[in-house]
Amino acid sequence: MMDNVSQIRMFFLSGLNETNNHRFTLFFLTLLCYCVILLVNTSVIVIIIMDKNLHEPMYILLCTFCMNGLYGTTGFYPKFLWDLNSPVHVISYSGCLFQAQVIYSFALSELSILSVMAYDRYVAICRPLEYHSVMSKQRLIKLACYSWITPFCMMGINVFLTSRLKLCSPYITRFFCVNWNIVKLACFPSKTTINNIVAYITMVIYVFHGFFIVCSYMYLIKTCVNSIENRAKFMQTCVPHLTSLLTFLVTILFDLLNIRFGSKDLPQAFQNFVAIEFLLIPPLMNPLIYGFKLAKIRNRILGVITLKTK
Repeated sequence: MMDNVSQIRMFFLSGLNETNNHRFTLFFLTLLCYCVILLVNTSVIVIIIMDKNLHEPMYILLCTFCMNGLYGTTGFYPKFLWDLNSPVHVISYSGCLFQAQVIYSFALSELSILSVMAYDRYVAICRPLEYHSVMSKQRLIKLACYSWITPFCMMGINVFLTSRLKLCSPYITRFFCVNWNIVKLACFPSKTTINNIVAYITMVIYVFHGFFIVCSYMYLIKTCVNSIENRAKFMQTCVPHLTSLLTFLVTILFDLLNIRFGSKDLPQAFQNFVAIEFLLIPPLMNPLIYGFKLAKIRNRILGVITLKTK
């Protein structure tokens, strides 16, 4: 049995080796970004929870979206900030697997939640008379659970398979843990076949999520073209979703391409920026996009600001 268990108990992260001259600046900017991410996401969550007028499927799904942003970034930023102040960048074996689980289950959940949001907008615009019966409280709970539990389990399978590999190197060429980078450390590449198969199956499943979202919005656009009322609904509620989708897909695509096909000749700073994009831009931009675009949330925020300034 010992042959199937890694003897490595600590990983060394080499992604920050070239940042020694800019540590303080990076720490300050990272801390600022993380504080803003916490502030904007928490603000949207609290506003939706506290205001009973916002207890509708679209806003509850937005609440889960922001919660997922907090979940994913908490798996990265505290450890990253610690490393910026530390001369040695290490992480325990179990901590590395845990970080990989959190960060990439967050990424998969983003697509799942966006899929559910697309379905919600399809029902609201294309089947308005059936909306409240279709998007009932029970179905909403099921969809929300699906958007969290399924990605968590899918990523859990990937991480479990990785934990069974015997590793021959403790050096990870990144500044946070990625499942694929751990798999590449396996002593026997032939034993990683099942890991690769499950990883590609996971990617295909969530690529189909992306296709579902795109097809849903193409159908919505086609439906809304001939109706002024539907066009107004689309611009008000669907444009933020599309913006979030495009932002997320672009950032995650760059990261996946960098992981699978990235060249070691690229500057380390550029590789680090590409790696961190999906943990920086979507969690920061999504609450701002929805906060400014959705009238009910914007008015609620303005109301709170007005009360505080009086």
